Amino acid sequence: MPFSETAVIRSRRVVLPDGERPADVLIRDGRIEQIAAHGSLLAGDQHLTDLGDTVLLPGLVDTHVHVNEPGRTEWEGFATATRAAAAGGVTTVIDMPLNSIPPTTTVAGLEAKRKTADGQAWVDLGFWGGAVPGNVPDLEPLHRAGVFGFKSFLAPSGVDEFPHVEQEDLEAALAEQARLGALAIIHAEDPAVLAAAPQQPGVHYRDFLASRPAGAETAAVARLLDAARRTGARVHILHVSSAAVLPLLRQAREDGVRVTAETCPHYLTLAAEEVPDGDTAFKCCPPIRDEANRDALWAALADGEFIAIVSDHSPSTPDLKLLPEFGGSGDFAQAWGGIASLQLGLPAIWTEARRRGHTLSDVVRWMAGGPAELAGLTGTKGAVAVGHDADLVAFDPDADFAVHAAELHHRNPVTPYAGRTLTGVVRTTWLRGRVVDVTAEPFGRQITRPAARPATRSEESQ
Repeated sequence: MPFSETAVIRSRRVVLPDGERPADVLIRDGRIEQIAAHGSLLAGDQHLTDLGDTVLLPGLVDTHVHVNEPGRTEWEGFATATRAAAAGGVTTVIDMPLNSIPPTTTVAGLEAKRKTADGQAWVDLGFWGGAVPGNVPDLEPLHRAGVFGFKSFLAPSGVDEFPHVEQEDLEAALAEQARLGALAIIHAEDPAVLAAAPQQPGVHYRDFLASRPAGAETAAVARLLDAARRTGARVHILHVSSAAVLPLLRQAREDGVRVTAETCPHYLTLAAEEVPDGDTAFKCCPPIRDEANRDALWAALADGEFIAIVSDHSPSTPDLKLLPEFGGSGDFAQAWGGIASLQLGLPAIWTEARRRGHTLSDVVRWMAGGPAELAGLTGTKGAVAVGHDADLVAFDPDADFAVHAAELHHRNPVTPYAGRTLTGVVRTTWLRGRVVDVTAEPFGRQITRPAARPATRSEESQ
């Protein structure tokens, strides 16, 4: 369907910002023009898609995806990652500034990534910048070029070209981001705590878990929040795995610190007790923790303490995961840490959310509206609302399916969800009113941060 065509999508279950109800959604020129009573938009020559009882959701927004291209395209790539996103009901992806080579720590690195991505995206695509030691002068040019904010690591990132920031670097970067009005997104683990933790190689997950204790997260978050208080920066804690950080976040908000946090499907649906020996598909940093911690994360989610659930899709080649089925050792200490789940986030979360008594409106708030808010996209993305892009998903919430890694669209057939039965199937994805066919030509757009131009230093001095 071309963008200029007028269309109606009808469902007896449309998830709207104020709840779920029957509705007709009128689309014109790629945007939602009207939301009307079910069955009321029949006149004229509009193309009608009647979903019956299949649910109509807004397209999900995933603000935490490692596409890895250029430079490590054998790990992933724009074509494979965005096909997986579209198949999983994700219509907007914001790419992390690593593990690509070059990383997105300069405008030149950003332009290399944009050039590579051009014509390869099946969904809309934006980019984060990176704040690393020594690149404070690069932050304003990147901000002006439209990155959505700046990622830093407080502990080693795992790749040499994206070093972590020490305290002096962190303070300088946060001060500059506060001046720019930019968002700082932070991988918060403390290197000193990690260095003091027991390091036991081998196939037992409990040994790996002991090497990344919850204390590393709490120490790092406490240090970050102190820096945010001093600099006035707006900060966002990435991939919270430990519920122990939640009291720190609550207190900081009470103190006026502008802080948000996210968590991920793997922390909400998997548990340390169920990780098999040697199954390094489950390895990520920070790690998947125990069942009691998982329950505490769900309680915090229900209380509104997380702004978003996002994938942290961070794949690699099977040889780097050291999986035994690919001839590897299954050594958790040596395997690459990253979860591949971009296509599976919606059904994984819905499977667990439904079991815990949550609704699809909750899931939409966590996986569409919240991430859109984080990225400043609430005027165009993340909701079935008039004026928004017609990014939509037909979702069957009662259909079950078995996960077969080789059938997923991301590049390498590795995921911890392999062999699991999940509930909820994406039937159709629309991007700006047009059905996404991952076997046809892609038509995703590159998007930028929708924010006003900040003052330059020379303008500030006038």
